[in-house]
Amino acid sequence: MLVSSKPKLDAYQPVDGLACLFLDFNSYFASVEQHDRPELIGRPVIVTPLQSEHTGAIAASYEAKAYGITRGTKVCDARELYPDIAIMPARHDRYVQIHKLLMAEIERHIPLKKIYSIDEAAFRLSRSERNPALAIETARRIKKGIAENIGPALRASIGLAPSGLLAKLAAERVKPDGLTVLELKDLPHKLADMPLTDIPGVGSGVAARLAAAGITTFTALWNLQPKQARAVWGSVMGERFWYGLHGYDVHEEPTKKSMIGHSRVLTRGHEMPDQARIVARALLLKAASRLRHYKMHAGGLSLSVRLRPEGRWEGARRFSYSQDSFCFLKELDDLWEAFLCNRRREGAMPRIGGVTVYLHRLAEADDVKMQQGDLFAEVGNSVEDQNRGRLWRLIDQINADPKDKFRKLGRNAPLAPYRKHVGLASQSGLDLNYLGAKIAFSRVPEEAEFLY
Repeated sequence: MLVSSKPKLDAYQPVDGLACLFLDFNSYFASVEQHDRPELIGRPVIVTPLQSEHTGAIAASYEAKAYGITRGTKVCDARELYPDIAIMPARHDRYVQIHKLLMAEIERHIPLKKIYSIDEAAFRLSRSERNPALAIETARRIKKGIAENIGPALRASIGLAPSGLLAKLAAERVKPDGLTVLELKDLPHKLADMPLTDIPGVGSGVAARLAAAGITTFTALWNLQPKQARAVWGSVMGERFWYGLHGYDVHEEPTKKSMIGHSRVLTRGHEMPDQARIVARALLLKAASRLRHYKMHAGGLSLSVRLRPEGRWEGARRFSYSQDSFCFLKELDDLWEAFLCNRRREGAMPRIGGVTVYLHRLAEADDVKMQQGDLFAEVGNSVEDQNRGRLWRLIDQINADPKDKFRKLGRNAPLAPYRKHVGLASQSGLDLNYLGAKIAFSRVPEEAEFLY
């Protein structure tokens, strides 16, 4: 999860003409599967988090959507709607690889402004491209370049507008493979039918506050004043939203990580507490590897257990800042025991449908080394903690690139027999189809994350 720092109001600048091109890839995961397997082009396809008839689709091709199959549809239900549907387990590392190829191709035509997610990005139009005819020509060149140099299965809807927010709203108007121009003179009437909750930045809470203020349509939202928007949102983010909606170039502050974690939907083979605990430990080890990759320390751990057929248990722990997976595993085991005690008091041990593990209270390693102030007084700085942190960093390096690391260590290195993977014996033999980094649509993992 990412959080951003407070925006600066003096960063809002009026824009002349179409300054932003927003690109939204259509049914991205399913389109990559069709790209890699041309025989799937034109066929209904869904992508699932794991191989199971009881899991739900995390993506569906437009051909599948035509049969009422959407994100969240269970595999068994999808088969009833279209018996010959192609069901593809997710390959998150491949989606990142194709994402990078697509971004490189688009940047041959136009400079990147910001990547919002694995399937969405904004690009800057030069001053010479800001009239509609030239902006449309640029957009068509991009579509042609993607089709010819990457592949025709990877379609995208493009929005052209003065600001990033308006360009995104334009891209949403026509899918798949759309191209929409939205000028300030078109507003608010061209978006008058848009539900407020379809607008980025207007969640259910903001929508309720807008409704309480008598604002239920796009036109009413458009007619707000900046200070009114700030009052409704309860923060400067409302004013920031207003400027973006009215075509201003809103400078976006860099983001910082607030937590690192993984989640897993469990199959029937892992739904009992002993098996689910092993999965939770595996997820935590992956999160800890990512933590060290980012050169950060964690001082907190959260565990969420989803129960079958319904219910949830959640717990959290705080501890001295560390990079040591052994430390994290001990805290997780304590949380797991607390979960089991809770269930024993309830009188039943239910089946477990999914587990989520997050490391939080993050601090950068360079700052932690300073060991000053209240925050860094908590740093685990014993010799044992430091040595175990170094041990896990070495394990990360070996697992990330075994051949290269062992070549440096030498042919007769003591660790040579483990050149495929170094891990805990208690976790060996765990077969979960895919346990690597996964793509939250708001975050594109680095390729290195898939190596740990």
